[in-house]
Amino acid sequence: MNQTASTPNGALSLNPNDGQVIKHFPFDGQAAVENTLQHTFDGFTQWRSSDMAQRVGLLRAIAAQLRQQARPLAQLMTQEMGKVIAQSLAEVEKCAKLCEWYAENGPAFLARESTTVENNKAYVDYLPIGPILAVMPWNFPIWQVLRGAVPIILAGNSYLLKPAPNVMGSSYMLHDILTKAGTPAGVFSIINADNDTVAKVIKDRRIAAVTVTGSVRAGGAIAGLAGAAIKKCVLELGGSDAFIVLADADIDAAVKAAIGGRFVNNGQICIAAKRIMVDNAVFDEFSEKFIAAVKAMKVGDPQLDDTYIGPMARYDLRDELDAQVQATIKEGAKCLLGGHKIAGEGNFYAPTILSEVTPGMTSFKQELFGPVASLIRIDNAEHAIKLANDSEFGLSGSLWSKDIEAAKKLASRIDTGGVFINSSSFTDPRVPIGGVKNSGFGRELSHFGIREFTNAQTVWIETVAS
Repeated sequence: MNQTASTPNGALSLNPNDGQVIKHFPFDGQAAVENTLQHTFDGFTQWRSSDMAQRVGLLRAIAAQLRQQARPLAQLMTQEMGKVIAQSLAEVEKCAKLCEWYAENGPAFLARESTTVENNKAYVDYLPIGPILAVMPWNFPIWQVLRGAVPIILAGNSYLLKPAPNVMGSSYMLHDILTKAGTPAGVFSIINADNDTVAKVIKDRRIAAVTVTGSVRAGGAIAGLAGAAIKKCVLELGGSDAFIVLADADIDAAVKAAIGGRFVNNGQICIAAKRIMVDNAVFDEFSEKFIAAVKAMKVGDPQLDDTYIGPMARYDLRDELDAQVQATIKEGAKCLLGGHKIAGEGNFYAPTILSEVTPGMTSFKQELFGPVASLIRIDNAEHAIKLANDSEFGLSGSLWSKDIEAAKKLASRIDTGGVFINSSSFTDPRVPIGGVKNSGFGRELSHFGIREFTNAQTVWIETVAS
């Protein structure tokens, strides 16, 4: 069923496994948008005065509710965007742990900070700034939301979510979970609106800042609106991460990590291992083992426990991916596996391996958001760094070598927000995530993320003679 995730009148939740409509969500009317905006602002004015113990207690309650509702929430996520059920369940648990980590560590990040001014007569407070509008994607329907919302709420702000249109059901279920956990009215709200309405919301005086995870095009448009309104924004956009395997790498470990790094979530991850660069000395060995591992992956119904690759989230994204693959093949790359849509119901694309990919080819230059790996030959470490940096993106990357000290020096020369040595890229609340170049700016997670949407207020005290 060739339908998109939105209609002129609302959002459309579709099952990518069979193309059937799950539910239509009409756009909020003008009055409803106004009510939500005021509700979110009122929520902030109350919540900013809450004490830290109340905020920490809320996060722990949210974690408990997430675990209590893990199975139905995971099933709905899988139904709406095609993530295999084991990974949906893992996403829920990851969100619960996120809440607990910030409950334990977040207060220290927001604590009053002394300065180097003599006699302790100056300090910095991290204060809430207001309602934050969050324009979020569909690939991680609750992790992308909560990794921003949890620190934003802990800092005393309120959070207004504009979800992707194909995961509205998951978003509303998450809202219900937070409400059951005791989230005060207006502290976490949802708006279902078209682009024109979102533009007006960004300009509204009650919105303090904007956070976006999505495409370069969407991020640039929203950043332009936020900039014109003199509002801060954080952007986490696309990526074309390099996964570099040097000659001295543990090949078996690198292959295993590359499989997960490229094909988890059906390959629909910003920090996925999209450009796999392998030294000539080990290229054939890596390729042989990589192909065998990809062939062993089961493609099918994402609700089944033994499925590894489910359908892509939308049919139009599958068409776009296939066009990129065919263009790369025409440009001279070899297709070692897959390279085609899978016939029948659902948005399935065959797990694909392209080899002999070189700079200038489509899959080298562009982000391929789906189950497609591009294998690229490198001569040595210097060649790898050159190719890794030959990209408009700079989100994350992986570097495989047994020489850790040498790898650390190489990592500092890679123009990305993160480098993972002997590991595929992943997100963890203990370290920040964010990019450079067209991958965006600002950071989420860790103490960097919680302070993005605070006012670092300086207080200077001069003693007045009595």
